[in-house]
Amino acid sequence: MGYSVNDIREKIQNYPRVKLIHSPTSLYKLENLTEALGGPEIYIKRDDITELAFGGNKSRKLEFILKDVQNKKADSVVTWASLQSNWCLQTAAAARKIGLIPVLVLFETYDLPEFYDGNILLDFLVDAEIKTREAEKGEVVKEEKVQEVMEEVINEIKEWSHLPYVIPVGGSKPGWSMEKPYGAIGYVNAFLELADQVEEQDGGMDYIIHASGSGGTQAGLVVGAKALRKKTKIVGISVSDEKESFSKEILDIGRETVKSLGLDIPLERDDITVMDDYIGEGYGMVTKEVAEIISYVAQKEGFYLDPVYTGKAMIALVDLIKKGYFRKDDRVVFIHTGGTPALFPHKHQLTEYLIKSLA
Repeated sequence: MGYSVNDIREKIQNYPRVKLIHSPTSLYKLENLTEALGGPEIYIKRDDITELAFGGNKSRKLEFILKDVQNKKADSVVTWASLQSNWCLQTAAAARKIGLIPVLVLFETYDLPEFYDGNILLDFLVDAEIKTREAEKGEVVKEEKVQEVMEEVINEIKEWSHLPYVIPVGGSKPGWSMEKPYGAIGYVNAFLELADQVEEQDGGMDYIIHASGSGGTQAGLVVGAKALRKKTKIVGISVSDEKESFSKEILDIGRETVKSLGLDIPLERDDITVMDDYIGEGYGMVTKEVAEIISYVAQKEGFYLDPVYTGKAMIALVDLIKKGYFRKDDRVVFIHTGGTPALFPHKHQLTEYLIKSLA
């Protein structure tokens, strides 16, 4: 069964939101990059430019999540991720905006020379309660470790006489206090926004390329495309997990989203395309290729990618173009999901690689 944009919007309206972002975020053609690479037509969706904090796509998810926090009468939100997490910053800023206490558990999945820099500095300025824990370098934190640490932190918050709402990392997969896949629902809504923008430009949309971390963004985009019967192929570039297990996780989130929205559409494993060829040396590890792509795009188009997510996704896009993955007349939309404050704590690695490449 196919649905119209209005059909799906009505279903999404069953989940109220807290207003956090300005939408639609801009969509425009990357003229210089398209010319330099000889096609396909490359467009960018600037989900790094939302109103909250330094922007980023997580704000789309938090609009739905924080309304659920309010409905459940919690007075604090708790979440976790790695040291320079854009997700954690946006959660902290959103929590403060509506009068909640933000508590962030930051796992040290990579070493940085300065602690209060980038997103951690911004977390500090918004007066988030920051708790750091050690973790394996270059890897996503194991669930058992998260469970142990979070139970300790939750008990501590309750001792403060506060009622915490615990949000799973990325706000994508139901769990802890979150009973619905709100993050993915936010990105079904984003797909509708993008479909409207493309229609206004009288063009199609053959591919969407984006960095895939916790799975909610990709699951939402896939559900949106499938519900509207669009032929757009959603390609997620994994920044940490191998594609087999990650694809299954995205599929599970997608099916939860279909169920939550009451959509009558099948979602199969073949609907999920994840590439794990561009993880590099591990999650959050800056490489020469990451430094070079950030500089290259800045010189060509005048905006900045981040070293953890969008840098790797752009490496993938350029490499896929060179390998002939797309037709020359395809229209490819690159979603900039944000995270640019992470450039600054990685400044030493970035400049070192670039200076060496110029020598």
